[in-house]
Amino acid sequence: MTKVIALFALLGLVACETVQGAGQDLENAGEVIQDEAQDAQY
Repeated sequence: MTKVIALFALLGLVACETVQGAGQDLENAGEVIQDEAQDAQY
């Protein structure tokens, strides 16, 4: 039973880090798009 709880805790931590990483990737992509849009205006 303890192994099952430890496995779920580990999977929860991995999922949180994955979502956080995906959020950072999307933020970086948004910044690149914004920079390109500003460059195109000039």
